[in-house]
Amino acid sequence: MDLQIVSKQILAGDPRAVARGISIFENNLPEAKELMKRIFPYSGSAAVVGITGSPGAGKSTLLDQLLEIFRAQAKKIGLIAVDPSSPFTGGAILGDRIRMMRHSLDDEIFIRSMATRGNLGGLAKATGEAITVLEAAGKEMIFVETVGVGQDEVEIVKLADVVVVVLVPGAGDDIQIFKAGLMEIADIFVLNKADLPETNRTERQLRAMLELGGHGTSLPPVVKTIAPDGVGVAELARELHKLVETFLPKTQKTKRKQLLEAMVNDIISQEIIHQIKKRVSSREIEALFEQLVQHQVDPYSLAEKLLQKVMKEGVND
Repeated sequence: MDLQIVSKQILAGDPRAVARGISIFENNLPEAKELMKRIFPYSGSAAVVGITGSPGAGKSTLLDQLLEIFRAQAKKIGLIAVDPSSPFTGGAILGDRIRMMRHSLDDEIFIRSMATRGNLGGLAKATGEAITVLEAAGKEMIFVETVGVGQDEVEIVKLADVVVVVLVPGAGDDIQIFKAGLMEIADIFVLNKADLPETNRTERQLRAMLELGGHGTSLPPVVKTIAPDGVGVAELARELHKLVETFLPKTQKTKRKQLLEAMVNDIISQEIIHQIKKRVSSREIEALFEQLVQHQVDPYSLAEKLLQKVMKEGVND
């Protein structure tokens, strides 16, 4: 693979090269290091919008509508739809691209499904790298849709400049907000399926929670939508535009530092595991974990033993 050609094609916005670049990082191929060196200087300029919320909240339908609105404004857009992994193949299984197939002929919209592959936090491991590729390809807005919200699935705040939390009236999301810490990460709340009878009650509860949450006078906006009909989506787009144009210039440096720290931490973790696997045979690892199962060694001691092998011999390719 000629990385000089691939990187030039990515910088030119070629969709096939962008897809190939993301795959290199997603599959942790040897070319990843060199490709990052080539494209990283051209990244960092896009507005990254995270869309999170409980399964079935209608995130993909909302995104479908938002893509249409922002493309009408001549925005170059990337979308990373993070899916649960197939337990057998590790591949993305929901197929968000199929839902938004009407945008597939637009060269200025790039849509990619990525699998979590068991990664916690509602994100795929290479999400940060995928954002870098899309930025290098000239995308101005990058949407990241997570697989859902749970207690550990608020990692999107580390990658996104703006976080949109999608809730459904009467679906128990009022409790979910407290569990997942969404009060702290949300820049915009969306009450989707606002034609449901519980909408007004849920909106009152949400606004009361926000006032109790210590936001002061700067409360996150609450937008009511009916995504399939497009109701309220234009208002949501206006709120996003307002945040991107006024709030983001003041905060993006801090937000981007969080993204890069998360990427570096993930790279370090992957490299340590890679180095351990090079130094310790699979048979030895299996024997060590058998000792762990038998409670002959504790997890901390086992981890320390494996780390010492890397520290003593140093890192090498």
